Amino acid sequence: MQWLKPKLRFICLIFILISSACGQLGRDPNGYLTYCPCMGRFGNQADHFLGSLAFAKALNRTLILPPWVEYRKGELRSRQVPFNTYFDVEPLQEYHRVITMADFMWHLADDVWPESERVSFCYMERKSLQIEKNDPEKPNCHAKDGNPFGPFWDTFHIDFVRSEFYGPLHFDVHHSAVAAKWQAKYPPELWPVLAFTGAPASFPVQLENCQLQQYMHWSQRYREAAREFIREQLPRGAFVGIHLRNGIDWVRACEHVKDSQHLFASPQCLGYKNERGPLYPELCMPSKEAIVRQLKRTIKNVRQTQPNNEIKSVFVASDSNHMVGELSTALTRMGISVHKLPEDDPYLDLAILGQSNHFIGNCISSYSAFVKRERDSHGFPSYFWGFPKEKDRQPSKAHEEL
Repeated sequence: MQWLKPKLRFICLIFILISSACGQLGRDPNGYLTYCPCMGRFGNQADHFLGSLAFAKALNRTLILPPWVEYRKGELRSRQVPFNTYFDVEPLQEYHRVITMADFMWHLADDVWPESERVSFCYMERKSLQIEKNDPEKPNCHAKDGNPFGPFWDTFHIDFVRSEFYGPLHFDVHHSAVAAKWQAKYPPELWPVLAFTGAPASFPVQLENCQLQQYMHWSQRYREAAREFIREQLPRGAFVGIHLRNGIDWVRACEHVKDSQHLFASPQCLGYKNERGPLYPELCMPSKEAIVRQLKRTIKNVRQTQPNNEIKSVFVASDSNHMVGELSTALTRMGISVHKLPEDDPYLDLAILGQSNHFIGNCISSYSAFVKRERDSHGFPSYFWGFPKEKDRQPSKAHEEL
């Protein structure tokens, strides 16, 4: 029976590991907070995530990390991709307590949040798209009505027994004492989980929450993929990463510039109070000629100021037209090659842009804003298309500065 001893040791080791994991997932007496990241694509969801993380910390509740909501071409329902597919969980723990939704639902939900006590939170009644569901006598959040709302909660087999309207409370924990009001109205002993129909955060991200980007670290898979692409596909030397937002949906969005003081992520270059100027069309949709002109100017400026780290290539991320042909033709005489991923992967694009020596993004785009915040946390330089306005730039040497 001697052979049993190694087997028993192995079983004991597995038991110890499981017990340790369960111990780490012990119930938080301060309660939990979760939400559906149901507005927009990744850039918007990332803005909301930072605000939700700050909100959870202010309420001293563990944040249940929601999956990222993705929309695939040709698919009617959204897909929910686990948070840790793209980002490590551990660095977030340096700021505040977090747990993935899968871990919470698998290990804790039956005890902390039984099915009979699952309540959806919304500011006020949210009307259903199915008119017959709307009952004037029983206002409801209709938390699972529509896409991505339904698919999101269905991923974890979550149904709600009733709704809770939290208005007039709000989420700005930096300029008011609202956190204490939340804690008083919804103590964790009575409300162990606050589950919001949408993110408990503003868009664009509040200025005070931008610095939380430092806790968002790419997962090992994406860190390694970005390093491999840079090492294997780009020529040795510095490179400029650029983001071109030019799909048809963006063309339509840019039509709102003329009626707005701010649009989407524009505070990142104009300031939250337009202290660096008003909104103008070129920020949203620069012409091809302007893109080539600014890119050339950036390369020349770097060659003059950093001769020992000369730019050798350009990496392009785009939702539509990467302009590889036009840029290659324009930059041939400068000895600059232009590159893109062989297959679209917006997350790998982001990881590569974050590692570029210089970055030029779209001031209005929340996707560019994610890159800008990451680079700010590392002290890397970033610029924006059409900013400042060409006619506002000073002549001569100052004209070359972006």
